Amino acid sequence: MINAANAGRDSRSVRRELSAAIAAALLTMSFAPAVFAQSGQDAASEAGMLEEVIVTAQRREQTLQEVPMAITAFTGAELAALQADNLDSIQGAVPNLNLVQGRGSNSSVNAFIRGVGQPDALQTFDPAVGIYVDDVYVARIQGAMFKLYDVERVEVLRGPQGTLYGKNTPGGAIRLITHTPGQEFEARAGVTFGDYSRFQAAGYLSGPLSENFAMSLSVLHDQRDGFVTDPATGREYNDEDTTAARLKAKWDINDDVNIVFAADYSDEDVALTLGRAEATIVSTDLGTGLGVIRQLPPTGEYDFQTRTSFTGDEGQKVENTGLSMTINWDINDQMSFRSITASRELDADLYIDIDATEWELGDVFVGIDQEQFTQEFQLLGNNGDTINWVAGVYYLNEEIPSHQEAYADDWLLFFGTPITALRTIDDDLETTSYAAFGQVDWAFADRWTLGLGIRYTDEKKDYFRTTSLFTNLLGNFDPQFAFNDSDSWSSWTPTVSLDYAMSDSTRLYGRLAKGFKSGGFNGRANTPADQSAFDPEEVLTLEFGAKTSMADGRLQANYAVFWSQYDDYQARVSLGEGLDATFPVLNAAELDIKGAEVELVWVPIDPLQLTAQVGYLDSEYGAGGFSGADGIPDEPAFSPKWTMRYAGMYTFDLSGGGTLNFGADAHYRDEMQLSVENTPALMEDSYWVFNGWVNWTSADQHWSLTGGMKNATDEVYKVEGQDFRSVANVQTAYFGDPKTWTVTLEYRY
Repeated sequence: MINAANAGRDSRSVRRELSAAIAAALLTMSFAPAVFAQSGQDAASEAGMLEEVIVTAQRREQTLQEVPMAITAFTGAELAALQADNLDSIQGAVPNLNLVQGRGSNSSVNAFIRGVGQPDALQTFDPAVGIYVDDVYVARIQGAMFKLYDVERVEVLRGPQGTLYGKNTPGGAIRLITHTPGQEFEARAGVTFGDYSRFQAAGYLSGPLSENFAMSLSVLHDQRDGFVTDPATGREYNDEDTTAARLKAKWDINDDVNIVFAADYSDEDVALTLGRAEATIVSTDLGTGLGVIRQLPPTGEYDFQTRTSFTGDEGQKVENTGLSMTINWDINDQMSFRSITASRELDADLYIDIDATEWELGDVFVGIDQEQFTQEFQLLGNNGDTINWVAGVYYLNEEIPSHQEAYADDWLLFFGTPITALRTIDDDLETTSYAAFGQVDWAFADRWTLGLGIRYTDEKKDYFRTTSLFTNLLGNFDPQFAFNDSDSWSSWTPTVSLDYAMSDSTRLYGRLAKGFKSGGFNGRANTPADQSAFDPEEVLTLEFGAKTSMADGRLQANYAVFWSQYDDYQARVSLGEGLDATFPVLNAAELDIKGAEVELVWVPIDPLQLTAQVGYLDSEYGAGGFSGADGIPDEPAFSPKWTMRYAGMYTFDLSGGGTLNFGADAHYRDEMQLSVENTPALMEDSYWVFNGWVNWTSADQHWSLTGGMKNATDEVYKVEGQDFRSVANVQTAYFGDPKTWTVTLEYRY
């Protein structure tokens, strides 16, 4: 990627150009928005027409253009064109989506949609973007950076999804739909090689075992050396080492009833994920009251070298296990029943060097042993012509005990003598959630459809925490502090939509939706003064959009404009200094976000496909700031004003009957705050990232060879930040991957 200044134009000029581009697109396409079309061989059909993309965002199959909300969908072919190995690989390809590795762990996913997400990995702080695998909710961000090796489709639903998807979706939802076995035999296997000793082997096998029973098995092993080095020891960090498998079975009991069983497992065992200290690191001498400078702020561009205080085999190990059973029963031609029963377990042992220095200031161990169980019943129906409806009930129980250790031997001194410090924390959070929901879509007149939906959620949380501090100053000082609290919240989350089909190729819609995220407790309370709770977060979003297909199906586009008002927006802040430091989750009185989104795909000639995505955000806090904190930040974190991506692909037909495809994309992200408090050291300037790939496919479609490159200009850019200024002035940034290349050989049968 290229910094905007290096590209010879400042942010304002970029914005002017983008505004002109959007205006030109609007004039050219009259009313537009629709489908982000498929790429590769799936992209073009006869006469270059773009194929319809089928989604299930509203619990039933619809084309993307029929759904009255902003959605971006990726098929398997599109994911391949994006070189999408992990969930964060779709970063840049969705307007107003910020999806990166979570703080201090490359297995965690920090997802923001339209400027709203979870800016902390704290287990007592729920995400604001829901992630679903085969309609099973994934409650924690740890371990949610899923590999996409057997994914059939990814759907990104932007805006509140409180009616059909419930709690923890005020920003939106990300749905991963994996392949389900059928009565046709399928097989594929591939190997990938790349720099940093990259090696990946993946395989998929699916087929019938009888006329009514089919199974599939997918396996993957992916490893890569780290691209961050400790210059003092030569040790490498930020590596990858993941083994994953998924087993699915489909049993057709009769023509009306089938059951799908699924089991998945993933194991990641890697070194630390390191960033860089962006500010002066300062210890405190309690005897003199003076600060002791440990490290000055960096100068120059990050060279992917970082010191760490960890010297042994401390790393990060994450195990994810999931089991699910889905029952589908077609009661009659107009009614069906679905049951989704699922359990998931997460076992994570994470060492995190928060300060990213050789000093022991913000070093922690977090051990999580999470279990969740969910049950959903759905009843779906239609009258065969004008009405489609769904009703259901939902239950979730989650238990997440954890053990944490904080090491800070270099943080405090007493007249020059270091005060060794070890804080231990044991806590346990149990969440129980019940919900009932319903939605009906009524085609009440020719070309008009009214959608009405509502959900009621009742949620209870029980929290228990103990913490102890051990120092050399006071011996085995163990003033154990216990924190025990319980609370419950409820909310109604309605949705209203109106859809007008101007023609067979043009649709307009309006949508009003509410989202809800329950309150919680300060998971970093170490003293009675820290014992606090935060209120639920609610959002109301009004969205208008248009969806069209033009030029004989060669041009598709979608546009959306929206306004969101958040009440009691939740965010983790840094308060106090030294021994009085605390990091609670607080509520902002109000947060207003306005924005617009454009998605275009065009096949001007049969071999060429062009796509573009543009997102715009205007977000600001209302009066009142954060309760309990001084000052109002200028803008929410992870809310760049502009995001955009341009991509193209060209297909050559070879004389031997095969094809050769070339593709490239460039995505832009405007300047962005990486901390809630808008800390200057944790702001990232605007930047560009360039990617490219070439693919050869044999005439019989069995063999393919693909070469790809990401971040071709080797741009250095920040993607995440840790703001713990209250402790030693810690302000740590995490960076995107440097330039990488891969070569993949695959066989399909």
